[in-house]
Amino acid sequence: MNLVRASFVDLDVRYRALVDVASALASHSELAQVFRGLRDHLEPLIQFTFLGLSLRDGDGDSMVVRYLDPRELAGSEVVGMRYPLEGAYQGLAVRSGRPAYVARVRPGGPFPTDLAIQHGVQSFCTVPLVTPRRTLGTLDFGSLRPDAYTAEEIDFMEKVAGVVAVAIENAMNLETVREQQAALQRERDQLDLLLEVTNAVVTHLDTKALFAAVAPALRRCVSADLAALTLFDQQTRVLRKHACDGGAGLWPKQPPRIDVSLDGSASGRVFTTGQARIFSRAELLEFPENRPLIDIGIQSGLSVPLVTPAGVLGTLDLAAFSPDAFSPDQFRLLTRVAGQIAIAVTNACAYERIEEVNTQLAQEKLYLQDEIRTEQLFEDIIGRSAALRRVLREIETVAPTDSTVLISGETGSGKELVARAIHQLSARRDHAFVKLNCAAIPTGLLESELFGHEKGAFTGAIAQRIGRFELANRGTVFLDEVGEIPLELQPKLLRVLQEREFERLGSARTLRTDARLIAATNRDLSALVNEHQFRQDLFYRLNVFPVHVPSLRERRDDIPMLVRHFAQQFARRMKKTIETIPAETMEALTSYDWPGNIRELQNLIERAVILTKGPTLEVPVMGLTRKAPAPARADDSETLQQSERRHIVAALESSNWVIAGVNGAAARLGLKRSTLQFRMRKLGIARPAR
Repeated sequence: MNLVRASFVDLDVRYRALVDVASALASHSELAQVFRGLRDHLEPLIQFTFLGLSLRDGDGDSMVVRYLDPRELAGSEVVGMRYPLEGAYQGLAVRSGRPAYVARVRPGGPFPTDLAIQHGVQSFCTVPLVTPRRTLGTLDFGSLRPDAYTAEEIDFMEKVAGVVAVAIENAMNLETVREQQAALQRERDQLDLLLEVTNAVVTHLDTKALFAAVAPALRRCVSADLAALTLFDQQTRVLRKHACDGGAGLWPKQPPRIDVSLDGSASGRVFTTGQARIFSRAELLEFPENRPLIDIGIQSGLSVPLVTPAGVLGTLDLAAFSPDAFSPDQFRLLTRVAGQIAIAVTNACAYERIEEVNTQLAQEKLYLQDEIRTEQLFEDIIGRSAALRRVLREIETVAPTDSTVLISGETGSGKELVARAIHQLSARRDHAFVKLNCAAIPTGLLESELFGHEKGAFTGAIAQRIGRFELANRGTVFLDEVGEIPLELQPKLLRVLQEREFERLGSARTLRTDARLIAATNRDLSALVNEHQFRQDLFYRLNVFPVHVPSLRERRDDIPMLVRHFAQQFARRMKKTIETIPAETMEALTSYDWPGNIRELQNLIERAVILTKGPTLEVPVMGLTRKAPAPARADDSETLQQSERRHIVAALESSNWVIAGVNGAAARLGLKRSTLQFRMRKLGIARPAR
């Protein structure tokens, strides 16, 4: 009676424990959690040393050992072992749906007899995991004692297996759902990546910006730690890392120039063969130029060619710290991505070529028109005076350098000609000489003329404009009347001189220029600095090498040569023959003080050639008879402005205040009527009341 009651109590305890097992396993959603919790619940109820779980490979004819306890065997070669159903005790249990019990293990038996002997197992029981839908596999109990299990214990094992089978099936179903969800998420990520690449292709003409936009999504989609775009340079015949992305500062987005050879890198191998390929760490080590990747811990790499109908442009390269990060399943996606990027690279290259051609044409058109307008009236600097020879020596000294030159001198004295001579004698002679008269451009447009603007930068900016400093890259910029640049614009000019960089109006992108600056002025910049009308630091930057161009009255010995030069030049143009110039005419021209300098002399001789009917030059010398002023004394404080005013008043009085006409004051001064009227207003000259 006591024995029966004891058995009943044991049975009651076991069934209560079975309920606990069912409740505990129901809370687990993963196979590993189900198996780990199983031993703790069964150990007090069933005597065993080893507990294993084998699952069928789908509905096939093989089994796979998924878990094995004790834990020291969990990482052994047993876990993951695949064996056939036929010829195994587990297969017998699965086929029959009943436990297979081996009370005493003897050599030569079916699987897992040899494995059991290897680990000292004397007896074991394999119980099928059966659910209403299928047989999942077996739950295996092993003991170091022979005859370890009774019929009641085996019966209890079956009931445990039924509960475990339901928990395992639920876990497997959840695992399947998670795998499907993961697959759907991967598919969504791939579609998102392709959409991002497509959007980037149509919105970015710059390939670096495009790669920066898509690289994070690309790395995330294929579990890569590094991504790089490598392009082939046709001129150097090497592959160049065009853009890199490593996330979290691991690798610079714009690295220093990195060139790799076709035969010394993994990228070169893929570029040459045109076939995508995965590289292990050992394979990466075969290429010396991949050593930097190994040094930072890269274990695997993948490279895909950028293929276009015209050929392979380069490669899309990925790398990871994991040795098994990539698989051939990713080739299809990455090939599509690489194809999109190849389109973007092709478009960007075509756009750059078009921009270069347009810029070149714009430069040539602008400055060819300018040269046509100027007509290069000075092929050489004319004269042999001491003052002019001093200027020529200074030109020869400074021209070979890249130093900034400040040319000073009166209006019409030939400052632009000196600037051109400096450019022609420099190493920049084969590049553009870009000039700009700062006084001739409205203040609101001067910044755009100097530095350019983007489309829409201001009202009326209907297209992008390239500024003079950008056009003059590797050449020379000549800024005439630099003293007229407004104060608010002077810091930008100072930055170009110091840093060689600027931004177009309406753009945040910094551009660099290698343009030499030559500035000219007819004003006293040091006086403007004292009057706070010109920045002192800009003056110092401009005044590196000052060159003063003498006025025509300071080089009177050159006037006869200039007169003959201009006379022959205009005569050829007008198809006339000028053979002689009267001595009295030359004397009058030489003694005149020429407030308008060479420009005034040039205009007078052009008018004289027009008026000349025969071979002798007929110059209207009326008003040019005044002798040159005596040398200035220390107490002579007459300014240039005062001298000019006095000269204009004298010409007006001699013409009875008639401005226009052949005998008017404008003709006597060699000026246009509008120019003379402007100077009269500027100097406050008015006809006296009668």
